[in-house]
Amino acid sequence: MKLFIDAGNTRLKWCLDDQGRTLVSGTGSLEEENPVSSVGELIRHVSSVAISTVASEERRAYLLDSLAKLCPAPVQFYWSEQARNGLVNAYQDVSRMGADRWHAMYGAWLDHKQGFVVVDAGSAVTVDYVDSRGRHLGGYILPGLQMMLRSLRTDAARIWFDPDQELATDPGRSTGECVNHGLAWLSGAMVERVIADVRKHSLSDVLVTGGDANRLIGLGLSGVHRPDLVLSGLRAIHAEDASE
Repeated sequence: MKLFIDAGNTRLKWCLDDQGRTLVSGTGSLEEENPVSSVGELIRHVSSVAISTVASEERRAYLLDSLAKLCPAPVQFYWSEQARNGLVNAYQDVSRMGADRWHAMYGAWLDHKQGFVVVDAGSAVTVDYVDSRGRHLGGYILPGLQMMLRSLRTDAARIWFDPDQELATDPGRSTGECVNHGLAWLSGAMVERVIADVRKHSLSDVLVTGGDANRLIGLGLSGVHRPDLVLSGLRAIHAEDASE
C-alpha cells in the first residue's frame, strides 16, 4: 500500500492506495501529537509515502518524525515543476510556487483539457488559470475566510462577532453581521471576477477544492467540487515517476 499526504500549514488530508485504488482516506492536524493517527494500524503495511506540502520546514520535520515512528517506508516530497505532460507552469522560478497549487492543477489537467480554473479555498485562497493548450496563465493568492476572521479577531479585539454565523451579502445590522456579511461581500466580488475571467480566457471548467469550497459555491461560484484534487495530482505524478 501507498500513503499519499496533502499537508497544509496546519491541516492535512491523506489517502491509502492499493494498486491504484483508494482503500480509505481521512484528515489530521500538524498540531496533534500524531498527525497521521487516523490512518490507524494500516500504516504498518505502507510501502511508500508521497507528500505534497506547503508546511514550514519545522512542521515537515515533525511530520517525518511522526511517520518514522509508525512505519519504515521511504518518504518522498513532491514539489512544483516547470512542466509535465503538456501542462506548463507560468512561474519562472517554480520553487516559489506552493506544491499544492501545482498538484491541484495537474489533477485538473488530467480530466479537463478544454481550459479550467482551479480555486483552492483553504487558509489562503488560490486561483489558477490554465488554457486548453496547457499553459498556466497565472493566478492570484488572497486571504481566506478563516484568515480574515482571525485577523479581525486579533487586531480589532473590541469587535464581537460569531465566526460561524451564516454568510450573506446584504448590509449587516449588527457588528457580527457587518463582519460576516463583509467577508461574504469580498468573497462574492472574487467569485464575480473568476466568472468574468472564465469568459475572458475562454475556459470551460471551474474546479473548487479546499475547506471553504462549499462556502464559495454557496456565494455563487458555479463549479465542480473536487475535495481531493491535490491528492489526485500527487497520485498521478507519483505513478508516472514510478513507471519511468
